[in-house]
Amino acid sequence: MADSARAAKLAQRIKVIVAEGLRRSVKDPRVEGITVTDARVTNDLQHATVYYTVFGDDTAQADAKVGLEKAKGVLRQEVGRNITVRLTPTLDFVADEIPVNASNLEALLRTAKERDAKLAALAEGAEFAGDSDPYKKPEAADDGE
Repeated sequence: MADSARAAKLAQRIKVIVAEGLRRSVKDPRVEGITVTDARVTNDLQHATVYYTVFGDDTAQADAKVGLEKAKGVLRQEVGRNITVRLTPTLDFVADEIPVNASNLEALLRTAKERDAKLAALAEGAEFAGDSDPYKKPEAADDGE
């Protein structure tokens, strides 16, 4: 078993190699809009998971997935040539959900901001039900304290 620091370094190296391999070696037009976002390698260095995003709609994402599966052998060969481990890890490609999650989070933040603005507008002309400071102490006579 390799240590996790070595696996992390290898994962970063695989990320760069796969991205360069997509740009140089793979001539499939379906993979042109792919951005490799992350890679993770198991501690035994046998399996690598490569995360990617695709610019485009659902059909572009489906086409990119098919293109990546078709180019998996070429990309694994590129990885094998450029890393120094005894066995070349298998490659699995997973669509990265971070952009989708980020857009959902932005929508939630936008909704919260709108609600805060409405609440601020309601509170603008509001007055206190009682005194503005209900804990105000009455003026004490100056008796030396």
